[in-house]
Amino acid sequence: MSAGSTRTRRAGVRAAVAVAAGVLALGCATAQALADSPYPSESAAPPVKVDGNDPDLKLPQGATLADARVLDIKSVVEDLGGEERREESNSNIKFALQAEVLFGKDSAKLSSAASTRIAEVAAEINKQKATQVRIFGFTDNLGSAAHGDVLSKQRANAVQDMLAKSLDNADITFEVRGYGEKYPIASNDDESGRKKNRRVEISFPRSGDSAP
Repeated sequence: MSAGSTRTRRAGVRAAVAVAAGVLALGCATAQALADSPYPSESAAPPVKVDGNDPDLKLPQGATLADARVLDIKSVVEDLGGEERREESNSNIKFALQAEVLFGKDSAKLSSAASTRIAEVAAEINKQKATQVRIFGFTDNLGSAAHGDVLSKQRANAVQDMLAKSLDNADITFEVRGYGEKYPIASNDDESGRKKNRRVEISFPRSGDSAP
């Protein structure tokens, strides 16, 4: 083998190792991002076992089946004004309430109209017999990020305080966080988008005998 061929082969090996290391690092970073995100990926065990060697599948020679999984079906209902958004999946229910519905401008004090909205969410939690509830606050990108972090957490705390008073189960575990301007669901370039981003999300597991 010539010296040129050896150098080329070594360069190819180094490049392959570098690519593999990059993919591994990207995978670790992605896993960490998912762990820190308020929107973790959902997974479910497959309901039936699929035989990859079944001749009826007619797989090309050497081909294999990927791991079986259950697709998470999600339904989304939003009122015409966008003040409330309800998402339902196989395993969870989530309400997103716009901040204007619950609070005054730049305030964490609940408005008089907030009690009705929060009572409706409490009724659904009671119906599902949920024992874990997540309450996350979000803001738009106006003002400093530090102020948004504080305000969003204060608003999430206020919703948790009122919600707890309407729940049948006194032993519910709450996870309350303020994410500030992180994780927008709309563009912050205009007021209509910023209005959607200023929100409090309340999510909890659904009972096994209900479906979206």
